[in-house]
Amino acid sequence: MIDHITIGTANFGVSAAFYAKALEPLGIRRLFDVPMEHTGGVPVCGFGRERPQFWLSGDAPTSGPLHVAFSAADRAAVDAFHAAALAAGGRDNGAPGQRPHYHAHYYGAFVFDPDGHNIEAVCHDAVD
Repeated sequence: MIDHITIGTANFGVSAAFYAKALEPLGIRRLFDVPMEHTGGVPVCGFGRERPQFWLSGDAPTSGPLHVAFSAADRAAVDAFHAAALAAGGRDNGAPGQRPHYHAHYYGAFVFDPDGHNIEAVCHDAVD
């Protein structure tokens, strides 16, 4: 159901170092740093076993929105999520499309919910 989640941090460097050490015994490690040109200059990194599923953002927790991404069965479901969320009153935060800066087959769509949280649907498949 949940593909990944992002939390904001008050001190990105301290939090990233904390999670790197705390999650190591669970076989979870820092796998990816999002290029800053894709984050508006905010540091963002992802932790996981095989792919990043727990993300840290340099946005302070009181100012940055929560980010939750839901798994989608295919790209059509991502498209349908985006349309349904907008029809339900969500605000667009990224139309359905590929996001190759994450990986070659990443296909996602983003909306802000009524509270301003960044909600995403994502499919990782190469082809539907």
